[in-house]
Amino acid sequence: MDGEAAGQSVPDYLKSRGIVPFLKVDQGLEEEANGVQLMKPMTNLISLLEKGAAKGVYGTKMRSVIHLANREGIAAIVKQQFEMADQIAAHGLMPIIEPEVNIKSAKRSQADAILHGQLLKALDAMPVDRQVILKLSIPSECNLYADLIQHPRVLRVVALSGGFTTDEACSELAKNSAMIASFSRALLESLQHSQSEAEFSAALDGAIQQIYEASKT
Repeated sequence: MDGEAAGQSVPDYLKSRGIVPFLKVDQGLEEEANGVQLMKPMTNLISLLEKGAAKGVYGTKMRSVIHLANREGIAAIVKQQFEMADQIAAHGLMPIIEPEVNIKSAKRSQADAILHGQLLKALDAMPVDRQVILKLSIPSECNLYADLIQHPRVLRVVALSGGFTTDEACSELAKNSAMIASFSRALLESLQHSQSEAEFSAALDGAIQQIYEASKT
């Protein structure tokens, strides 16, 4: 965020290329408790938000992880995420709320369902003039989050790849209408340090096209 590219600040350069700049604000995860990992205390959040807003950043990203279908733990994750989102929105930035459900959890479908209910409750309680972006694991039940996508407090619902391969993530995403990709792990899967520039570009282009098609579906 503090750097420069082509004589512009990095956020301004990204915007000039049609890329919306987001800022990661969390400081990592706590140890697992009640089947979840909350975010560690954000000791520099306010100064980071002020700097991000001044530099033209559009929004923020912060991640928690859900391992088990523990209602108390999932409620705590949603509460923490929305409390942080309120501070972020107060600084004029768009919060991405990311409570990732571990796709390898034996209770994945139950965790999805509990999370859905907690998110809906939190969204209904938001001020009418605010919105958030939800970044969620692809649900085990197709279109589970359809009502969240249509919720007036939600700007967009995007999907994280969460450990799926690119093929798996795209296949699962395509089953969920209007949920679009925000993949990192699946995007980078075919990229290797040993590739030539042409090979690297071709691999990246192929992954982007595949992910785009899954989002479009």
